[in-house]
Amino acid sequence: RRMFPDMQLSFEDRTYLVTGGGSGIGKGVAAALVASGANVMLMGRSADRLAATADEIKSGGAGEVNCEPADITNEDEVARVVDAVVAWQGKLDGVVNSAGGSNTVGPITQIDSELWRGVIDLNVNGMMYVLKHSARAMVRGGGGSFIGISSIAASNTHRWFGAYGPAKSAVDHMVKLAADELGVSGVRVNGIRPGLIRTELTEAVLMSPEVSADYRECTPLQRIGEVEDIANVALFLLSDAAGYVT
Repeated sequence: RRMFPDMQLSFEDRTYLVTGGGSGIGKGVAAALVASGANVMLMGRSADRLAATADEIKSGGAGEVNCEPADITNEDEVARVVDAVVAWQGKLDGVVNSAGGSNTVGPITQIDSELWRGVIDLNVNGMMYVLKHSARAMVRGGGGSFIGISSIAASNTHRWFGAYGPAKSAVDHMVKLAADELGVSGVRVNGIRPGLIRTELTEAVLMSPEVSADYRECTPLQRIGEVEDIANVALFLLSDAAGYVT
């Protein structure tokens, strides 16, 4: 065999599901995939936002874009979306699970327990549903690549971040567990832990000169990350160039 075979970096004729695809990191990853020739199914709760994002991405890409509104915390809806992807293009080559977030900012002694359960449901149970059903489809198709978007809050404590850090820690463990179980079936599973990325969700942080300056000081590259920075990593992990990374 050749010592260094040609790396497959093209995404033509490949199909991906991106959850949380209507905005932020999910939107950025989806746009990069479509620009590289991939077909992408966007999943999110807001039908209007998904439709607007799909129209925007289509104008700048070679691949096709479709969207399925669904709630990631509803397993039946997740299963429906996975089935819809396979029915659309006949296969599923990979997934980027970007849906997540938190509304429990504040001291741990003051957290609303119902909100805590909601954050866990969104970040942990939602990812499990997506992983469970998409992995089945990828195994049937001969393999694939799954990416879970985590956070540095999974490994570094952030005061008053509430349920977000513990939820993302669970995401990290789920990535390792799934990689261990699914490798034999040709499905690779990886996680990305973004730092502070410029998205709609981080506007409040970026608008504070003191807080954003503190983040920059604690970041080795001394700058705020951009959605494109995460999209570039995701494309590598989805590509054949990362064929031995899980």
